[in-house]
Amino acid sequence: MNVLVIGANGKIGRMVSAFLAEKNDVVHAMIRDKNQAKYFHELGIDTIVADLEKDFSHACEGMDAIIFTAGSGAHTGPDKTLLIDRDGAIKAIDEATKRGINRFVLVSSLRAEQPEAGPESLQLYLQAKRDADIHLQASSLDYTIIRPGTLSDDSGTGKVSIADHLAYQPQPIPRIDVAHTIVETLKQKNTYRRTFDLLPGNQTISDALNRLE
Repeated sequence: MNVLVIGANGKIGRMVSAFLAEKNDVVHAMIRDKNQAKYFHELGIDTIVADLEKDFSHACEGMDAIIFTAGSGAHTGPDKTLLIDRDGAIKAIDEATKRGINRFVLVSSLRAEQPEAGPESLQLYLQAKRDADIHLQASSLDYTIIRPGTLSDDSGTGKVSIADHLAYQPQPIPRIDVAHTIVETLKQKNTYRRTFDLLPGNQTISDALNRLE
């Protein structure tokens, strides 16, 4: 499977790219700057230089699936939040639809369906995620929307909680567990056209995904 990872140079994107390569998928890491390519090339991963804020349609050519892990980051202004988290995701969804790339995995955020319930400082971010989620849900694609809670760089536990809706909890989920969930989700058909929350829990990632109805 030819998989395009958008946001590949982010913390989760790097892990997703590496894990996919271990599974012998043909990974194409979309990066903004050619100077970011070294990490991927050392792993034997192809890179495509493209900018989410511009025309990146060439990056989608020949792909079987797209994983969108891009995010504007905590230190950017509202304009970047909308350009990356909302507009960039929507453009990627539209390009996938146009090209018949049916499999699309989108990393969203816990509470994206109800931005007003989040902290005021995060509400624009959550609104951007919500808008992208709604656009993907209305598409014809075999999508999966993953909504993790607060992220950390802690060591992974491999244990998660997955459900359509989970109550907010302050305990963060390690990025590595999110990355493993994304990779396991990619080819699991019971996750097609599903949106689920992702938090630390007591089930293995495989068990938690298999129990989705």
